[in-house]
Amino acid sequence: MTESRDYAALIEWINIYYESNKKLLNQIKTNVRLSLVQWQMRHFKDFDALCEQIEFFVDAASAYEADFILFPEFFHAPLMAEYNHLSEADAIRGLAKYTKLLKKRFAELAVSYNANIITGSFPELIDGKLHNIGYLCHRNGKVEEYQKIHITPGERESWGMVGGDLLKTFDTDCGKVGVLICYDVEFPELSRLLADEGMNILFVPFLTDTQNAYSRVRHCSQARAIENECFVAIAGCVGNLPKVNNMDIQYAQSAVFTPCDFAFPTNGVKAEATPNTEMTLIVDVDLDLLKDLNHKGSVTNLRDRRKDLYRMEAALAKRSLSELEFAVS
Repeated sequence: MTESRDYAALIEWINIYYESNKKLLNQIKTNVRLSLVQWQMRHFKDFDALCEQIEFFVDAASAYEADFILFPEFFHAPLMAEYNHLSEADAIRGLAKYTKLLKKRFAELAVSYNANIITGSFPELIDGKLHNIGYLCHRNGKVEEYQKIHITPGERESWGMVGGDLLKTFDTDCGKVGVLICYDVEFPELSRLLADEGMNILFVPFLTDTQNAYSRVRHCSQARAIENECFVAIAGCVGNLPKVNNMDIQYAQSAVFTPCDFAFPTNGVKAEATPNTEMTLIVDVDLDLLKDLNHKGSVTNLRDRRKDLYRMEAALAKRSLSELEFAVS
């Protein structure tokens, strides 16, 4: 013991794959199957016809044992056709009457088909103000809400919509996930806050009219996957919708994005749908690859942040996101 001068030496080896008290029941899955619905806009004669189409996609995804099913933003907009004689602002408020019915229907489907469903998004009047919200319907019957934080100029000017203030991760049987609706993914602060809470998969339901708009969502989603070391799944609507004001055309190419390192595709694209064609994209992701990346990737974005130089905080009041603060020291 000459070298240690009679002092004891402790050598610690951190096993990043060790999980204490492993449960046989309610165990968190690490191999996760995602199903992304690329929804074709079409007219429906009534609400029941819409629900029939929804159940078709849920049934198909369930047959492939999908853990998550992602629907796009405002995919139910065809129901606005009956309000086309009204102003755009009044028409979207007419559509809001279906939100509670869809919430109930999706909650039932999640349980009966044994899949976690991200419902896309719907308009909802909250204290007299119109919001853009959606639900994560767990297959155990639990239902949680998410909100669109940033409202686009079009939503604000045409519909009088306002931004929400709820930002959180969701604990599921496949680990922690987050949901950002369309425009929100273009603001990197939100996903970074979710990543700090342990998010592994970010779901982005979106609705874009042109390829330019789609490219903004796509490229920002790819950036979020790299900088937050997570998987990002995006799903949108396709096709044309006559006789519904402000919803004429849609463009989408749904996809699953990954970090860019040796364990992942070189271009960071795990899988992608055929552009502007209705289809369901089924994709498997391995959450253990994210854990490995975080500890010994070629680059480790999350670990290498200079927290001694800058930091980001969410100013929370009553579990709501009211302001993002940056402090530089």
